[in-house]
Amino acid sequence: MMLPVLSDIQSAHLRISPFIHRTPVLTSRQLNLIYGCELFFKCENFQKVGAFKFRGATNAVLSLSEDQRKKGVVTHSSGNHAAALALAAGMNGIKAYIVMPENAPSVKKDAVAGYGAEITFCKPTLQAREESCRSIMDTTGATLIHPYDNFSVICGQGTAALEMVEERTDLDFIVAPVGGGGLMSGTATCAKGINPGIRVIGAEPLNANDAWKSFTTGILTPSVNPLTIADGLLTSLSELTFSIIRKNVDDIITVSEEAIINSMKLIWERMKIIIEPSSATVLAVVGENPALFRGKKVGLILSGGNVDLRRLPWQEGVKA
Repeated sequence: MMLPVLSDIQSAHLRISPFIHRTPVLTSRQLNLIYGCELFFKCENFQKVGAFKFRGATNAVLSLSEDQRKKGVVTHSSGNHAAALALAAGMNGIKAYIVMPENAPSVKKDAVAGYGAEITFCKPTLQAREESCRSIMDTTGATLIHPYDNFSVICGQGTAALEMVEERTDLDFIVAPVGGGGLMSGTATCAKGINPGIRVIGAEPLNANDAWKSFTTGILTPSVNPLTIADGLLTSLSELTFSIIRKNVDDIITVSEEAIINSMKLIWERMKIIIEPSSATVLAVVGENPALFRGKKVGLILSGGNVDLRRLPWQEGVKA
């Protein structure tokens, strides 16, 4: 199994730079005072399609052969990767087939449709997703672009950390959400490649803690019935992302649903930016582990900002 290295991420950045936004790194004096450390927010909620996923999808699409481009691409995703691949493919004249679970958030379904992809809805199980993808591949010859178990996707995702670490060379920590592990893998590979002394932390909901279990036991442990408000972190690690995380990540820390919601609300209120629950896990890690981060410079990757405004998590009656 070939694992990506820093030069792969640097090459991906050169490849995708004409297509992506170089997102800002924001700070908040108020939040620094509240948390007792210097926080630097890499705002991938300002990325095209509202999430970091556009980086990986774009790198994967640009890495296709001419024959693959003619036959199109296919993926299964609950939202952000679906939108990212739909847009990246469309910008390059490539047909995109997207398999989505029928319970995906409305804002994400609408976005994928708006980017011109052909959508197939399925039951919200991994088996149903994979069977639908196989059927489309058999029929069309389309290339599968997996949301995270893909070398090119991981290299693309790592470019967010590349920009951040280049801009903030003095970080003590970098924290990223972990679901399937694509962003975490790219972030860790990049950060450790530039600065081996930086501590790389994964943020994961306690109610979907399969990555934490895998990391602490050394045995890849799939997720079983995760139930979290962070809908972007419901997937399990792959063999590829698990291998990268074991090599380059210092720790995975789980956070409560309450901490995720409170952190999301605080960023909305104090920074005046929209983030989704998955993004809020990184600030929740800092809030629930004050001694670890006190007085340190901490980079936080805000992974996306796609939320259904009709179902905000702090509204009465909204559950995970």
